Amino acid sequence: MARQFMEAIPHSRELAMDLVSIDNGIAEITMPYDEKLVGDPSTGVIHGGAVSALMDSCCGAAVMSHPSSPTGTATIDLRIDYMRAATPGQAISAVAECYHVTRSVAFVRATTFDDDRDRPVATATGTFTVSQPREKPAAETDPKT
Repeated sequence: MARQFMEAIPHSRELAMDLVSIDNGIAEITMPYDEKLVGDPSTGVIHGGAVSALMDSCCGAAVMSHPSSPTGTATIDLRIDYMRAATPGQAISAVAECYHVTRSVAFVRATTFDDDRDRPVATATGTFTVSQPREKPAAETDPKT
């Protein structure tokens, strides 16, 4: 479901985000370097907004893959700490973990890297809505009615 969600979002497609892995509340998404995403032409560094879009999408995918199987999600809050500029010319990858889910809120943390996996580009913590599957009224599930 999360993979279909990612493919259906025009914003994610436009940024060429690629869902690398997703399972059990953990997701990884990569985004290639593209000059269209540069925030400062003199340095060639990817704009922070593109980094935040990647992290938000990755966090949402992690929530949707959590074993509690929410049917949908939306961002409530996402705090991003930028630690350094991504290296110009390198793809960036976000890894997110949905580590706790209540009846209505999921809690997520994420890290973004370029080729240097020892030095994060950014980290994030966030909360996301959790939509539980709708229970069908008896008339929809009982074949006798």
